[in-house]
Amino acid sequence: MSAATDSSHIDLIKGALDLDPWLEPYSQALISRQLQFRKWHADLAQSEGSLAQFASSYQSYGVHGDWSSKKIVVQQYIPDVDEVSLVGEFNNWDINAHKLHKANDFGLWKLTIDPVNGDFAIAHDSKYKIAMKKPDGEIIYRLDPWVLRATPSTENTLYEGRFWNPDPSTTYQFKHKRPTFNKKEGIKVYEAHVGISTPKPEIGSYKNFTKNILPLIHELGYNTIQLMAVMEHAYYASFGYQITNFFAISSRYGSPEDLKELIDEAHRLGIKVLLDIVHSHSSKNVEDGINNFNGTDHYLFHGGAKGNHDLWDSRLFNYANHETLRFLLSNLKYFLDVFKFDGFRFDGVTSMLYTHHGMGFGFSGDYNEYFNPEWVDQDAIVYLMLAHKLLEEIEVPEKDFKFLSIAEDVSGMPTLCLPTSQGGIGFDYRFSMAIPDMWIKILKHLSDEEWDLGSIVFTLTNRRHGEKCISYCESHDQALVGDKTIAFWLMDQEMYTNMSKLSPLTPVVDRGISLHKLIRLVTFSLGGEGYLNFEGNEFGHPEWLDFPRAGNQESYHYARRQFNLIDDDLLRYKFLFDFDGAMQHLDTKYGVLDTPQAYVSLKHEGDKVLVFERNGLLFVFNFHPTNSYPDYKIGVETPGVYQIVLNSDDDKFGGHNRILEVDDKGEKLQFFTNNERWNDRSNSLMVYIPSRTALVLQLKDKV
Repeated sequence: MSAATDSSHIDLIKGALDLDPWLEPYSQALISRQLQFRKWHADLAQSEGSLAQFASSYQSYGVHGDWSSKKIVVQQYIPDVDEVSLVGEFNNWDINAHKLHKANDFGLWKLTIDPVNGDFAIAHDSKYKIAMKKPDGEIIYRLDPWVLRATPSTENTLYEGRFWNPDPSTTYQFKHKRPTFNKKEGIKVYEAHVGISTPKPEIGSYKNFTKNILPLIHELGYNTIQLMAVMEHAYYASFGYQITNFFAISSRYGSPEDLKELIDEAHRLGIKVLLDIVHSHSSKNVEDGINNFNGTDHYLFHGGAKGNHDLWDSRLFNYANHETLRFLLSNLKYFLDVFKFDGFRFDGVTSMLYTHHGMGFGFSGDYNEYFNPEWVDQDAIVYLMLAHKLLEEIEVPEKDFKFLSIAEDVSGMPTLCLPTSQGGIGFDYRFSMAIPDMWIKILKHLSDEEWDLGSIVFTLTNRRHGEKCISYCESHDQALVGDKTIAFWLMDQEMYTNMSKLSPLTPVVDRGISLHKLIRLVTFSLGGEGYLNFEGNEFGHPEWLDFPRAGNQESYHYARRQFNLIDDDLLRYKFLFDFDGAMQHLDTKYGVLDTPQAYVSLKHEGDKVLVFERNGLLFVFNFHPTNSYPDYKIGVETPGVYQIVLNSDDDKFGGHNRILEVDDKGEKLQFFTNNERWNDRSNSLMVYIPSRTALVLQLKDKV
């Protein structure tokens, strides 16, 4: 054991080692990141007061108006320049009118602008920029990296920075507390994009989302929204993943006050709102982004090739830089403080964790892939640990509230979802990214008879013990043009011609509706400790997603979600919508997700029958395309009387109503166990399972 891994340091990762002893050979790597994290935390506490104070820099950096004095205070970190000026409409863009002074030798510049005629010298919502004189004498103009508002120019395709300083009396006042989940339910995430959340071929607004989409999400039973494309991005078709202005919310959907109202209304409905945060990379835009801000390629970023992501054509942050950490951590706290977000889904975590960014690298699960010092970006890992420490340290008035974090990581990095106090990186959940890939491969390459239940169960349950996962059948990636959603793979063109209840139920649509429900329910109940759905997929949205671009003549026809389809009771989309809601409410009422992993008692490849138990519920799936089984014997551990609480064959879900759920007296049908041991379970019962049907039974009375 080296000096770096003495017993006192081992205590830093004891929780991780207790959970996974196979990590012991990699103790030195785990300890090294812990020591670096703790050094940063201690240094920031000494130099900045605390980590939370350091992350409150958004209150002083940038351009701010003081409403008590009507003074404007400017503070910027700009190294490697000789002069800095604030220019804008307020001074006719004169670089000599309002020059900043050098506050220290580390690139800090400051300026205080006194009021003019008793009012702010700069008008609210007026245009401004930062002007800088480079050492070679060149004058360059850039948007403020800390700008709070950016809007498209009427003269060109660029975005313009605006001094956002509304009268406090006009700003939105939050009325509702941040919600907490009930003790039974797990996290149920509705992944949504404000701009496409309208049936009209136009950009949807925050107001529209608040009025029309939040009630639907609440009706379905989701308790969390993952809001995409909120951070300002000049190119709409980037889906929000090429950020140009990190502290500005996208102006194309409305005002900051509109977004606050959206989040506050979600809180009233008991729904948490997570921001899809993009700290893995930044847009290459210079004129309206932060790339090449001070005329160098290393402002907040790595210089040279190390600072470029070749596949994404974007810039990569230098997480070892003090001011980069200030910028990114302040960005997190800004959205939590000002907009009352409840946490984050971190995008592109795999790219952050590794120096190769996951490009052309196939992860096999070998632990050497996760701890090879040549491949792992420890600075990025330490940034993520600091981010999660910050989430712990931010104080909120709500009792028992905890900020949530989700990692988008395809690699399966061990300890990613363990607290830093246990030797982990700190995330609450990771996405089970192998699951949607599995479903697409099955639907693309296998006939129904070739489905391998053993392989399906393995993929759904193959997750790290003690680290929570969020399962999903498909995300926004599968909805994009060039790919197909599950509904499209199942029904294709018949979604346009045969989804009316006035037309005969075709074999394609019948199969599609049936398997759409089964795929979702088995993923939901077996795949993780949380669940995610991308908006529209819950009702089998019939069209792909394609943002306006040159290739489609800038059309908005496919950049929308046709929620009007579920309002039409003559269309079969409503069946899928209602089933999805019943599935979410199953967890709300009985608790499925945030419980120990299911016990699978049967995977019958010939019959295509899958049976498992989770938290007192009995799940029975018959994936066979034609065979129905009367009096099918299944095993169950707890003896007693069982009743059906969810039946995918119910006609209200587009099924055939082949299962009698009530007797001739109107009483719910009951299933009685006998003490015959079956499939390694202590008891058994008989049940009728029609083809392509799933049943969920609940223990009503114990014997």
